Amino acid sequence: MDIPYVRGKVAAQAHVALPEGTVEEEYARDGFAGRYAHLYRTRAPVAWSRIEGPLRPRAFDTRELPRPGDYLGRAALLENADLRLHVATVDAPMPYLFRNADGDELLFVHAGAGRLETDFGPLAYRAGDYLLVPRGTAHRLVPTAATRLLVVESAGELRVPERGLLGQHALFDPAVIEVPTPSGRSTLAADAAGEWQVAVQREGELTRVFYRHDPLDTVGWKGTLAPLRLNVADIRPVLSERYHLPPTAHATFAAPAAVVCTFLPRPLETGDPQALRVPFYHANIDYDEVLFYHRGQFFSRTGIAPGMVTFHPQGIHHGPQPRAAERAATATRTDEIAVMIDTRRPLRPAAAATPIERPDYWKSWQEERP
Repeated sequence: MDIPYVRGKVAAQAHVALPEGTVEEEYARDGFAGRYAHLYRTRAPVAWSRIEGPLRPRAFDTRELPRPGDYLGRAALLENADLRLHVATVDAPMPYLFRNADGDELLFVHAGAGRLETDFGPLAYRAGDYLLVPRGTAHRLVPTAATRLLVVESAGELRVPERGLLGQHALFDPAVIEVPTPSGRSTLAADAAGEWQVAVQREGELTRVFYRHDPLDTVGWKGTLAPLRLNVADIRPVLSERYHLPPTAHATFAAPAAVVCTFLPRPLETGDPQALRVPFYHANIDYDEVLFYHRGQFFSRTGIAPGMVTFHPQGIHHGPQPRAAERAATATRTDEIAVMIDTRRPLRPAAAATPIERPDYWKSWQEERP
C-alpha cells in the first residue's frame, strides 16, 4: 500500500484551496494514474528566464504546411517507434487504395466532408469525425469538400478504453459508433491500363499491387474488428463541479504506448471558489504530450489558433500560461475542441516540423514585468 506523506505547507485536497502565495505542481508517474506528489511552490515552475538546449515546449503552425492534395503526400510532424503524427490534405478522390501494414490509422477530420471507402464498406465523414482504420484495411478517401486531417499512425492497436466504475456508457454510448455496411462496388475506376492499384506501406516503404478487378468487393462481414466513425458531438465529457479532473478522464482511444483524448466544451469547476479551474502545473515524467487545436477558445493557452499543434516533451514543466489563468478566474465554461496525444516514448520532430515552428513559444510562460 502506498502511504502518502505530508510535509510542510500543503492543500488538504489536490487542486483545491492552495495555501496562500503558492502554486501547485503535480509530480506523478504513469501519467496521472501512478504514484504522485504534490509540490507547493512559491513560483510557477514554468517561470524560466531562458532555456538552452533542445528540450523545450514547442508549437507548430500546420496552416503553413504545403498542401499537396494527395493523402500519401502527408507531412509527418512528430514520430517515435510507436507512433507517427501527420497532417494530410485530400482535395480530390484518391485514385488508388491504401493499406497500412505498419499500424492503425486514426484520422481526425479538421475540415471537409466526404466518404471513406474500405474493405468493409463506406462511411460518410464530416468535420469533427474520428475515423479509425485498423492495420491492414484497404481504404481511400473520396472528399466532397477539401479535407484536412490529423493522422495518428499507431504501431499498437488503438481501441476504446475501458471505463471501469464509470460504466460502459461513459463519455459516449458505444451504440453511437458507426461501422461500414458493404454497398457493392466502390467508386474507384480502373486506370488507363484497366487496373486497380493498392499502395501497401510496410516499414515505411510503399509496394504497389495491381488487380484486374476492384479489390473493394466485400459483400458481407461479421466480427469484432472493423473501421469506425465517431464524431466529437457524440462525446459527453465527464465533469466535476468541485475538482479539476486530469486529462486522462477525457480519453477517447488508447494503444499500449499512447492515449488519445478529446477536450470539449464543458462547465468549469464553479462549485467551489477555491477549486482550480485551469490545468495544474506538471512535469511530464513518463509521457510526451501533444495537442492539436481544432476549434474554439483554448482556455489554458493564448496565441493559439485552430490548426496549430503544441508539443510538451518529457522532462520539462508546463501548465496554464499567465494570461489564460487570469481569464479563467471569471470564466464559467470552456469553449474548445482539441485532440491530445500522449506517448510513452519520446517523440522527435520530423523534417516538416522545422519550418513551421513558432520558435518563441517557450517564452509564453514568462512572467510579464513592468
